[in-house]
Amino acid sequence: MNPQAVPVPGLLRDLLRAAGPSGHEEPAAAVWREAAREFATVWSDTLGTSFARVPATGGGEAPALALIGHIDEIGVVVTHIESTGLLAFATLGGIDPEMLNGQRVVLAGSAGPVPGLIVPRVRRERGERSALKRDDLHIDIGATDADDAASLVRAGDAGVWVGEPIELPNGRIASKALDDRLGAYAVLEAARRLAEEGGAAFDVVAVASVQEETGHGGARAAAFALDPALAIAVDVTYSTDVPGESASRAGRIELGTGGAIAVGPVVNRGVSDLLLATAAAEGIAHTTEVLSGRTHTDADDVFTSRGGVPTGILSIPVRYMHSPCEVAALEDLEAVISLLVASGKRLTRHATFLR
Repeated sequence: MNPQAVPVPGLLRDLLRAAGPSGHEEPAAAVWREAAREFATVWSDTLGTSFARVPATGGGEAPALALIGHIDEIGVVVTHIESTGLLAFATLGGIDPEMLNGQRVVLAGSAGPVPGLIVPRVRRERGERSALKRDDLHIDIGATDADDAASLVRAGDAGVWVGEPIELPNGRIASKALDDRLGAYAVLEAARRLAEEGGAAFDVVAVASVQEETGHGGARAAAFALDPALAIAVDVTYSTDVPGESASRAGRIELGTGGAIAVGPVVNRGVSDLLLATAAAEGIAHTTEVLSGRTHTDADDVFTSRGGVPTGILSIPVRYMHSPCEVAALEDLEAVISLLVASGKRLTRHATFLR
């Protein structure tokens, strides 16, 4: 293994730097759409989901292959300004209180970015071991009182963790928002490569969905509008090579093992077989993830859209999920992109996934 750091692709770095908490994805979506316009037809919907279409080779009407990666990230939102100028807040998506305590955030204020700190409301006595609750925390933006704070932020303003992406040895990267800017980047890059190679038998539509962390609303609306013949949700999944995770839960999923191809009730067997067969034929690194119920990805709402959409899930292993320092391997990201491209090229216009 190469111990040297590997440069993060420029577009991925821009996506990771951009803020985009659930319901407030505009900055990150703008980066994605600008890149997509270089090779695809781009549009958006009223929820903020972004679409980039690459027409099928040969022209004419063709079924659609939707590649879906969510653009939103977990974050915080101001719920109340207290008389002291401290801010009460709620979370956008699931975040453990211990993960929030002591973290720096930046809020999207009406006049611009507002830096802040998440800290406990009450000093804990030395040795106190009671579980920390979210209501024990507040955001301090340095305001002197409520009026001072209100000149900078208002209830409903959202924010995200602060931090630059870090290039680690062995081609690994640490950053906030790997969940799921990795997926949003992967679907766009796969569409770009297919466009460069002349397209596929299907229209390929890369989708940067919104509000996955708060209920999959963006993907639900997108799937209904697109009515694709086939969809692949590209997300991240828990790497089992850290303490607290186990291969016995869903399979051996480690950094460096490639994309995790899901099998389970939500996943169409024909789609998972397509991904598995393509990976084997092309020598693309991959592993299998067994999901026995809800997948907690956009696929949960895509596969039941309209009369049902044959849906697959392809995930990138990530350590320390829903933290400000998620870690992934760039080789796994590349394996996922390569598998999406190769699978798209294997499809024929009359492919069926009926069960």
